[in-house]
Amino acid sequence: MLHIYKSNCTTLNTLTPDTVEKGAWFNLINPTADELNKTAALTGVNLEMLKAALDEEESSRTEIEDECLLVITNIPVLRGKDGYDTLPLGIIVTADHFITVCLEQNAVLSEFCSENARLFSTFKKTRFLFQILYKSAAYYLRYLKQINRRTDEIETYLRKSMKNQELFDLLDLQKGLTYFSVSLRSNGIVLDRLLRMRTNSQLQHLIKMYEEDEDLLEDVIIENKQAIEMVEMYTHILNGMMDTFASIISNNLNIVMKFLASMTIILAIPTMIASFFGMNVPIPLADYPLGFLYIVIIAFLLAVLTVLGLWRKRML
Repeated sequence: MLHIYKSNCTTLNTLTPDTVEKGAWFNLINPTADELNKTAALTGVNLEMLKAALDEEESSRTEIEDECLLVITNIPVLRGKDGYDTLPLGIIVTADHFITVCLEQNAVLSEFCSENARLFSTFKKTRFLFQILYKSAAYYLRYLKQINRRTDEIETYLRKSMKNQELFDLLDLQKGLTYFSVSLRSNGIVLDRLLRMRTNSQLQHLIKMYEEDEDLLEDVIIENKQAIEMVEMYTHILNGMMDTFASIISNNLNIVMKFLASMTIILAIPTMIASFFGMNVPIPLADYPLGFLYIVIIAFLLAVLTVLGLWRKRML
């Protein structure tokens, strides 16, 4: 899907391939081969650079080629209730145009819509780039807070139910934190490289930084570092919680098995006595009217003694 936009101070206008202007934003979401070829023809960007972000395993990096700056950053995505993942987002800055390429529609780019047109300008390419990176870092922080709240909810359920499903939910969150950790660290390297580019006079026509742009980039770096610290803290908490509750569930299972074994021993005593007196041979108390009652009392007393013995050994 290809959409072409251009800001006009307070509005975001939609363009067509026939009305493309300087300062336009090409937004490619899971593009077809025809859309990629059309974008390459209109912007002069080679196809390999346009396809770079369409690989799900692509890591964050920067690349300068043919008067184009490619920035690949990993953005956070939420899949379902507890499925947190990351997705590569390609941002290409040319002298005349701004291009974003991603495999899926995502929350980060959705923030740059007509309702928020006053907050960004497609023709201010450097600032627009940093605003996208800032939104990405902000969504990392938002999702991390959601993970923390969800962890607290699961902890409450685990204290009551001790089911395996809650542990699987924690595992999903742990997986998401792992993806976030790797992506945030690689994003941090990209941000540092962008910060160093401000002193490169050869790139001024592509990424010219004013004081406000530098401040915005520094804010992105701070947000990214904060997200990394939160990931480390939540990962540590989550690992400890999973180990603790796994041990508790295992311990509860041992308690249940011990109780069942004890009950089996207790019930086996009267069963064994009844089996002895049920043999077709002469047995004691067979001629006594109260013989059955005596046998029941004996079995009961032996069972009570067994219970006391197991209780003293803390098996009950």
